[in-house]
Amino acid sequence: MHNRPAQDVSGQVRQQFANVAANYRTSAVHAAGPDLDRMIAAASLDEDARVLDAGCGAGHTAMAFAASARQVYACDFTPAMLQQLEGLAKERALTNVCAQLADVENLPFSSGSFDLVATRYSAHHWRRPERALAEFRRLLKPSGALLISDIMAREDYAQDTFLQTIELLRDPSHVRDYRISEWRALLASAGFAAEVIMTFDLALYFETWTRRMDTPRQNAAMIKTLFNGASADIRRAFGAPARVTNDDFEFVIPGAVIRGTMVRA
Repeated sequence: MHNRPAQDVSGQVRQQFANVAANYRTSAVHAAGPDLDRMIAAASLDEDARVLDAGCGAGHTAMAFAASARQVYACDFTPAMLQQLEGLAKERALTNVCAQLADVENLPFSSGSFDLVATRYSAHHWRRPERALAEFRRLLKPSGALLISDIMAREDYAQDTFLQTIELLRDPSHVRDYRISEWRALLASAGFAAEVIMTFDLALYFETWTRRMDTPRQNAAMIKTLFNGASADIRRAFGAPARVTNDDFEFVIPGAVIRGTMVRA
């Protein structure tokens, strides 16, 4: 089996999010959350800090860090998302947030120029996370840190498969929700020591979750069918009702915040 060319995947992600960028600007899940609070607390930034928000989307994470950093660079390769970010920064009168059109695998910044690289709800779209992590290590100062908050597949294979399937049906640009064990291995290979500083269950309402991504109706129906056909163990793990009859049901998906610190070569 051949992998799709990188440009095909990138183009799909760009087109997918161009169509729904405004939805992410108003998304409560992306605008706030205990994981974002934990990231801010774990960063312990001083007033001279330079921060990179990698895969910034509509910019909520960048805005949160801008309150305590000297400069925040927010990068995304979807121009429509950066337009949302610039609109938010203007609304909040933030002058220390700079938008940058760029791919996380190839970032146009000097080596050792950031105190912190943060990424939130972005990494599951990365086709080659090892390349992104190598870029982050290049960009960080020796004393710098990496913070990742994302959906994390559980170690149980059945739960992992179920999560990837519903994610892909909802969003065709989805690549993978990595397990925490996979992140540990990826980070170690990139020269980081990994520490899980928070795990959480992200509560979602099905209708809001699918509408945010403009999921086709037939795909939404397939996701509901999967929930209804899932084993009791799967439904329990995802906090789903015994029977899904409408679009108002609530469920949860697992997430974590991981801190990476540089390991000296």
